[in-house]
Amino acid sequence: MYKIFKIENYWRNIDKQILVCFLLLFALGIFFSFSSTSFLADERLNKGYYFFFQKHLLYAFVSFLIMILISTINPNFINKSLLPIFIFFLFLLILVPFIGAEVKGAKRWLNFYFFRFQPVEFLKPFLILVIAQIICSNKIKNINLVHFISFLILSSVAALLIAQPDLGQTVLLFTTWISLVFISGFNILFLSLILVFVVCLFFIMLLVAPEKFSYILRRLTSFMDPEKSGNFQSQKAIEAIKQGGLKGQGMGEGILKESVPEAHTDYIIAVVTEEFGSIVSILIITIFLFIAFRIVKKVISISNDFYKISLCGLVSLLIFQTFIHIGVNANLLPTTGMTLPFLSYGGSSLLSSGIIAGIILNYTSQTEKN
Repeated sequence: MYKIFKIENYWRNIDKQILVCFLLLFALGIFFSFSSTSFLADERLNKGYYFFFQKHLLYAFVSFLIMILISTINPNFINKSLLPIFIFFLFLLILVPFIGAEVKGAKRWLNFYFFRFQPVEFLKPFLILVIAQIICSNKIKNINLVHFISFLILSSVAALLIAQPDLGQTVLLFTTWISLVFISGFNILFLSLILVFVVCLFFIMLLVAPEKFSYILRRLTSFMDPEKSGNFQSQKAIEAIKQGGLKGQGMGEGILKESVPEAHTDYIIAVVTEEFGSIVSILIITIFLFIAFRIVKKVISISNDFYKISLCGLVSLLIFQTFIHIGVNANLLPTTGMTLPFLSYGGSSLLSSGIIAGIILNYTSQTEKN
């Protein structure tokens, strides 16, 4: 038997630099939430000036507690709980098309009285960890077969996401899966066949159900020619970034949050750049990259393959999501509705970030023992 919590020597084993980075991201998210949501609450929705800020503060506090709690749990207990937790959130994701709340033509959320949450946000880290367990399992010796099984699991989740529809999360999970395959050693022919299959499936979906998946073409058209398509969100985000310049317009002086819907979630980095300047945005990006650097540095010295692949998968998930968000804001990628971890408003996104951060802190604290 083992203890569920590993309090002894916690502070000595924890990676303090990664912990400080996560704390900085939480603090920055709280600060920017006040600036980006106050106008929305007061002027548009006729709610209290601090309505969204107070909710963000609560979610950030709960997310922080989740991060600390998970980082103290015995890793053996986490590893044995991964599959049941994954199955639970997969079940919730299956329920979304049937009882999910529809917002702007998409069913992605489940409503439970006072709390509406997005199951895929909680499913993501556990999907990555379950795939890492499968890859590291000694029961199947053929690595191509292992990768194929992991691809089938990914495909089942992707099918549920596409049905919502949520192409952004689908792309994020697929790119993260590729990073897991790459780290674990891959056959170039096998990976090429998978990529060809995915591309063919994409065009088949467009042909078979053009009405359901026409939004994909609309977003691509909007990305290629925003003025002709009538979608100016990315264009306005670019203008806001330019207006912010190096030092920004000043706190509360930005206009992007007034003209673009969901700016406090999907375009938070553009809002931050407009009001506080490119220097602050570069600082945020640097924090994420430093977390990735510290994790990669830890991974190099790890002998345990599961910890190595899991940490690579989790940091890939974090970094890919960050740069997809930034790419959309900078008009380098089509609109995906992707949040920025720790900084965007949204309970599901914040709690998911706390889970990822907690597991990263937990697994990196084991590296000295492996």
